[in-house]
Amino acid sequence: MTVHFIGAGPGAADLLTLRGRDLIAACPVCLYAGSLVPEAVLSHCPEGARIVNTAPLDLDGIMAEIARAHEAGQDVARLHSGDLSVWSAMGEQLRRLDAMDVPYTVTPGVPSFSAAAAALGAELTLPGVAQSVVLTRTPGRATTMPEGETLAAFGATGATLAIHLSIQNLPRVVEDLTPHYGADCPVAIVYRASWPDQRIIRATLETMEAAMGEGIERTALILVGHALGAETFGESRLYAPDYDRRYRPQTADSPWAEWSPENE
Repeated sequence: MTVHFIGAGPGAADLLTLRGRDLIAACPVCLYAGSLVPEAVLSHCPEGARIVNTAPLDLDGIMAEIARAHEAGQDVARLHSGDLSVWSAMGEQLRRLDAMDVPYTVTPGVPSFSAAAAALGAELTLPGVAQSVVLTRTPGRATTMPEGETLAAFGATGATLAIHLSIQNLPRVVEDLTPHYGADCPVAIVYRASWPDQRIIRATLETMEAAMGEGIERTALILVGHALGAETFGESRLYAPDYDRRYRPQTADSPWAEWSPENE
């Protein structure tokens, strides 16, 4: 018996990896976070599968469901939204499974910041503008932030910020980031990225609060940085005609001139 943790993606049912789909189809038990995982993903479950929405369960209740499957020798597909590496609450489940000596696997999913960038048609790292993306959040009722992990600290780097779980803290975002990025810094708020009711709000740090309007209270990502909508930026050297690289050596003296995949 194995518990398969699967990143179910940001919302669109077809933004699911083939591995994730096949694991869901092979497991007689499926535990899914019903508040964020679309029901269409459950269509991959085999006929007769026991499907449990874990949204109303606490951690003990979730582990009890896994223990029940373990006793029956049934593999479990454990679905979380987005990707499991950030803010998934997977870590505490893995710790308990280790204590129970229950095996598990982890299958990554499409993260929400990637879906948001795709919706914007944006590259978040542009030459000469930003070469780093910081995934962060503001303090909330459920989770505080470690000392040093502040918006101001990350903002001082000038990186593109993908701010999760913070749509209720817009005044804090504006206050902390304006000194580092400027009031005219582009901002994009993407609500329910890739879902049918997806909404995109483009603004600046100065106009973001006024542009928000009503109806967006959760499940929204805030992207901040000068890479958003930038038009004046350098081109990557990767495709420059004079850039010497192993697949495109420029001279006979190039260290890549005699290279071929067969020689590695």
